[in-house]
Amino acid sequence: VQLQASGGGLVQAGGSLKLSCTAPGNIVAINRMAWYRQAPGKSREMVAQIDTTGIPNYGNSVRGRFTISRDIAKNTVYLDMNNLKVEDTGVYYCNADLRTDSWRNYWGQGTLVTVSS
Repeated sequence: VQLQASGGGLVQAGGSLKLSCTAPGNIVAINRMAWYRQAPGKSREMVAQIDTTGIPNYGNSVRGRFTISRDIAKNTVYLDMNNLKVEDTGVYYCNADLRTDSWRNYWGQGTLVTVSS
């Protein structure tokens, strides 16, 4: 099972980017979907997560600037990032609880976000 993430790139501080992550169509069910990031020299941290009811939860550093959403029909989770800061730079990873023959947690391949000053 491969989560396909896209949308990263280079943006100036104050700008916006939108990330997407899609789970394959042959899965049986999806539960929680989330975005994590890892900045250079730092450990991976949770940025935002959303459950099956659509209730989001955000890390303190992005609350009010980032919005997570999901399209259940498309097996896709999005991350709208606004008012980006230099400290938002890092590799962003999609994460999801998926069911094929059983429930497991999966990671996407990561997409690089670089915010310049």
